[in-house]
This record gives sequence, structure tokens and C-alpha cells, in this order.
Amino acid sequence: MTSAVTPATSRATFAIGEEQIARRVVDLLTETLDGGELAVAAFEHSDGRWGVSMHFATPPDEERIRAQVTLAAGDAVARTVVFDTIAARDWVEASLEGLAPVPAGRFVVHGRHDRARVPPNKLGIEIEAALAFGTGHHGTTRGCLLLLDQVLRSKMPRRVLDLGAGTGVLAIAAAKALRRKVLASDIDPRSTIVANENAALNGVGDLVESICATGFSAPLFRARAPFDLVLANILANPLRQMAPVMATHLASEAVVILSGLLPHQTRGVIAAYRAQGLVLIRQMRVDGWCSLLMQNRG
Repeated sequence: MTSAVTPATSRATFAIGEEQIARRVVDLLTETLDGGELAVAAFEHSDGRWGVSMHFATPPDEERIRAQVTLAAGDAVARTVVFDTIAARDWVEASLEGLAPVPAGRFVVHGRHDRARVPPNKLGIEIEAALAFGTGHHGTTRGCLLLLDQVLRSKMPRRVLDLGAGTGVLAIAAAKALRRKVLASDIDPRSTIVANENAALNGVGDLVESICATGFSAPLFRARAPFDLVLANILANPLRQMAPVMATHLASEAVVILSGLLPHQTRGVIAAYRAQGLVLIRQMRVDGWCSLLMQNRG
């Protein structure tokens, strides 16, 4: 597993009263700060309040962090941010230790420390600390898992693609549920390594193949197409841009799950895919983020 151990770990912590606000703050900080240098987590204290913890690979710019917290939660909260240094350890893993298992339909995303908390009738997806986006605690990932669970109630896709796989959560979920091969891709070489490692950790290393590729440029996409199911948890602009090429890689009646969208971005993405013959089946909002389920009718 890729290591993120540093001689010392910088940390910033503060507390917020409500879970929903805490998670929105985490989402905003994750989006606006460098994800390669930062891990952000929200967790519940014993007194019912919610804490936010940020772990940094290198000592942070404290003034900038307070400014971002001000934007996310207000000046009063920003003034309570405490910066400190903790002993050497994996700083991403440290951020995940405070996160409870995340249920999403038949799936439960969890860390190593929570293996025993996965119900026997659920499919556990264990994600170790890694320098890649997508632990299951983000609203986009959970929205995709919930829509995937809905799809699998009535369909058994044979050819599956996870586009922008990150840590491989969605590819692992599909492989575990279907016991079929899943192609996963990401533009970040580190993410492809992590996704393959996580697949092996979850017992589906022989089913998930993660490659480094931009869009649909790799020859392997053409070799594996047409896909019956595409999972794409990316961002609005690249999703719109790749709609035409994605459509050429879809089987008839294929389903597509799109995420990484803020509410005001959904209309443009839906329109881009409608132009390629896809129709909207369901739209879901989780923690302020939107996920779309669409079907190819072209």
C-alpha cells in the first residue's frame, strides 16, 4: 500500500454543532484545498457535537486555512481552529480513524478498524488510507453506491466501467455484487495503484483491472465495449465533454451513473447526455451533492 507516513503530522481541528453543517464544511474544504496534501474528516463527539479534523502532509498555511473555514462555517468557528502537531504516522489513515462505517443500500464502506461492524447481510468495502479521492464518506461516492444498489435490484450488467475510479470503491462494489470483471480507470497513476491494491484487499483483485487513462483514450476501452453499466464520479465539465464519446461505448439500454455534481450543474449534464439518446431515470442528492441515473435509449 502506498505510504503517506511523514516525520510529523500537522493537524487542525474545530467543532460544529450539527452533522449536516459539518459535512458541508468537509465537502467545501475538500473541494477548495489541495486533496493531495490534505485529508478532511467529520466525526461525532460523545456530547453530540460534530468535530472536523484536517491532517496535512506538510505544515499548513494557518492564515489560509482559517480563511477557508471562515468561508465554510463563519468567522466565529474559524477563530476556534486549533493547530497542533502529532507523532509520525500515516496522516490519511489518521483522518479516517474517526469515520464510522458508511451504509449505502447493500454496501458498507469501512476502514480496517471497523471490519467487525459490517452486518453479515451487507457487502463490506474496506478502503485503507490512500492518496486518492473517494472513501465512501463523500456525498458523491455514497450517492453512486445508492444508485448502483438500485440498478442491481433489476439488472445484472455484464460489462462494467468505473471511470475516474479514485480509490476503486465503485469498481469494488460492482465486482463484489456481480462477481464479474470490472474495468476501472483514472487519470492519476497513484489512484490506479491504490485501486488495484484496494481490490486485492477486498478479495476482488482478479475481477477489477485499474488502468491510467484520460477519458476513453485507452485501446482497452474499445476492446471491452460496449458497456452495460458506466459509473462516472468525476466533475460536471468533463462529464459534459465526454458525453458523445461515452455514448459510442454504451450498449443498448445501458445504464450510466454520473456524479460529482452540485445542484445547479445537473441541468447542463442531463442535457448533454439527452443529446446522445440517454434519458434521466432518477436524480439523488446526498450531503448537497447530486448523482444521476440515466439510461441509453439511443
